[in-house]
Amino acid sequence: MRWFVVTVCSASGLLAQSQIDSYLSAIAREHWEKRAVAIEAIRTPAQVLERQAYIREKMTASIGGFPSQRTPLKARVTGVIERDGYRIEKLVYESLPNFYVTANVYVPAGAGPFPAALGVAGHSANGKASSTYQHGWIAMAKRGILVLAFDPPGQGERSEYFDADLGRSRVGIGTSEHMMTGVQCLLTGSNYARYETWDGIRGFDYLLTRNDVDPKRIAVAGNSGGGTQSAYLAVFEPRLALAAPSCYITSWENLWFKPGPQDAEQNFPGFIADGFDFGDFLISFAPRPLKLMAAIQDFFPIDGARKTYAEVRRIYDIMGAADRVGFFEYDDTHGWSKPRREATYQWMDKWLMEKEEYAGEPEFETVLDMSLEVTPTGQVATSFGGETVQSLNRAEAERLFARRPAIGADGARLRQLVAARVGLAPGSLNNARGGPRVVTQGESDGEGYRIERLGIETEKGVEIPAVVLSPVLSAGRKPAVVYLNPAGRFVDAKSEGDMVALARAGYVVLSPDARGFGETAARGSSGYNASWQTSMRAMLVGKTVIGIQLTDVLRCFDYLARRGDVDTARIAVFGKGHGGVLALYAAAIEQGFQKAASEGAVLSYMDIVRARVHEGMAHAIVPGVLKDFDLPDLVRAVRPRTLWLIEPRTPTGARASLPEAMPGQSGVAHVGYRPEGWRFEKVYAEWMKR
Repeated sequence: MRWFVVTVCSASGLLAQSQIDSYLSAIAREHWEKRAVAIEAIRTPAQVLERQAYIREKMTASIGGFPSQRTPLKARVTGVIERDGYRIEKLVYESLPNFYVTANVYVPAGAGPFPAALGVAGHSANGKASSTYQHGWIAMAKRGILVLAFDPPGQGERSEYFDADLGRSRVGIGTSEHMMTGVQCLLTGSNYARYETWDGIRGFDYLLTRNDVDPKRIAVAGNSGGGTQSAYLAVFEPRLALAAPSCYITSWENLWFKPGPQDAEQNFPGFIADGFDFGDFLISFAPRPLKLMAAIQDFFPIDGARKTYAEVRRIYDIMGAADRVGFFEYDDTHGWSKPRREATYQWMDKWLMEKEEYAGEPEFETVLDMSLEVTPTGQVATSFGGETVQSLNRAEAERLFARRPAIGADGARLRQLVAARVGLAPGSLNNARGGPRVVTQGESDGEGYRIERLGIETEKGVEIPAVVLSPVLSAGRKPAVVYLNPAGRFVDAKSEGDMVALARAGYVVLSPDARGFGETAARGSSGYNASWQTSMRAMLVGKTVIGIQLTDVLRCFDYLARRGDVDTARIAVFGKGHGGVLALYAAAIEQGFQKAASEGAVLSYMDIVRARVHEGMAHAIVPGVLKDFDLPDLVRAVRPRTLWLIEPRTPTGARASLPEAMPGQSGVAHVGYRPEGWRFEKVYAEWMKR
C-alpha cells in the first residue's frame, strides 16, 4: 500500500490528508471505536463511578499533576467600584507562591450568603474585563449570584511576555503566549492547562473564605477558552455544584480534521490513546447540574457537540438525573453571545437559585476595562513581578534535569530510555528488524551518479518516498549516508547540492521523506502551524513525531545495510535543521551508524525550556522527555563513533556560539560553523574521508 496522499471521508466531509496525518488518523479512529464500545458498555451507576475515577486518575497524570500543598492565598482587595445593584472588588491572590492572579469580584447588593460562580474568561486580550464577559458577570450579580472573574495567565493583566517599551506582549496575547510556554511545559511532562486549572481551584478556595458565599452553591461558567477551563474544572474540582461550558465541547472525531488540534492547554498527552473524548469531561461531573452551550456556526463542530450531549445525557439517565443535564444551541458564530449567556443564567436560576420563573439579561452599561485593573500599572509584570508559567516550569525542569535517569546510564540503558520515551515499537533496538519491502519507481542518470526513486515500507501499510544517489564511477561496496532534510528528499539533490557532493565523493546517498518531511508533510488549518498540529495529533494518540520519523530512519538504515553496493560497516547519518535532531537520535539508537553529523539544529531541550522565547520547536516535542534525558545525553550513546555538530542553533533559530551549544557534550568529534556560500565538500572534507 502506498500512503502518499490519502482521501478520507469524515463527519466533516471529504478531506485530503498528508501521509503522516493519514497514519495518525487511522490510529485515532481505532481508539474512537474502542471508546464507543466502552461507553456503550456502561449500564449501571457503579460503572459510571468507575469511569469517573478512571477519568480523574488518568487526566490528572496527563496534565502533570497538581501541587501537593495549597499555599497561602495572600488575597487582598486593591479597590472597590460601587455600581447599581452590585459592587466590584479588585482582587489579587497567589495560586502558587508569587504567582499572582488578578480578579474582579462582582458582589450582589443585599445580604448573603449568595450562590457564586467562577467566571473563566476566553482568549480575550483583556481577559476578565472583556465587554462580552462583563455582560455575563454583571447580569449574574444583578440576579443575586456573586462572581469571581479572573484573568488566565497570558491574558488581561497577566501577560507573561509583556514588554514595557512596546506596551504589549512580545509574542501576542492569549493563544500565542499559551503556546509559547505550552511547548516548554510539555517537555517537562506538564501542561499549560495545569496552571490555568490550579488558578480556578484556588479561586474556589478563596470563595470559601468569604462569609457572603454559600459554599454548597458554587458554579463555573465560561466561553471558548473559558469553556475549556469550565470543562477541566468539572473534572478536577469536586466541590462545584454546577457547570456551564460554552463554545468548546464537541468530539475529537469531528474536530480532528478541521480545524484540528488548537491551543496548548487543549491537548493532553495520550488523551485519545487513554480512551477519552470531550464527553469524558462532562461524564466526570454527573449527576451534578450541567448545561452545554453551543453555536451552530462554531469552529468547534456542532455535530460533535450534539453527539457528545446525547452520550452524556445517557450517562445522566443511568444516574437517575436526566433532568440535570441540558443542551442549548443557537444559530450564530463562536462567542458568548446573549442567547448563550441567557441560557446560562436560566440554568443557574433553576439549580442555584431554585427559581421557576426566568428573566433574561437586562440592559446595562459595562465598565471601562481600565477601571477594572487590579494592579497599579495594569500588568502584574510591571507591578509585582513574581513567577510566570515559564519560570515555574523552568524550575521544575531544572529539578528533573538534575536527577534524570540518563545520568550514569550505560549505552544500552540510555537507548531503552530513548525508545520508551519517543514511542518506538518493540524490537526497534535489535538487529532482527529485517529488510523493508522496497518498490522501485524509476531511475535516471546524473553527472557521475545514478538517481533511483523508491518507496520504502517502514511500517505495515506505510510506504515513504525516497531517492537514492549512487556513484557510477567506483566499483565494489561503497560508504553510504542516510540524508535527512525536512524540506524534502530532492532539495539537496540538485546539481550543486550537498547530496550530489556526497555521491561524487563515492557515497551512496539515501534521502527519505520521513513522515512529516517534504511530500509527506502535513498542512495546518485555522491559522495553526502544521508542525504544531501534527505534533499535537501524534501526542493525543500516544505517539511522537520524533518516534514516527525515527522508525522511518531505522528502516532506511536496514535497507542500505542490505544493498549489494553498500559497505555495511560504513553507513552514516546526516541531518539538517530538525533532521539534525533526528540524526542524533538515530545514531544513539542504531549502533550500526558508523558516524553522524547534525547541521543547523537545536542541541538541548533544556535550552528550549530555559529560553524566554523560542520558535519552530513544535516538531521536536517529546512529552516528558526531561524526566529521562536531554539531547546532550545522547552523545554518550554515540561514542566512540564520530559525531559532528555544525552550525548549532538557539531555540529561536539564531546561530549559537559554540561554547554555549556544547555543555556536557564531551565526545563530540568536531563542532564548527558553515560560512555562507561554503560548499559541502569544503566544510565536511574530514567527515567524508573513508
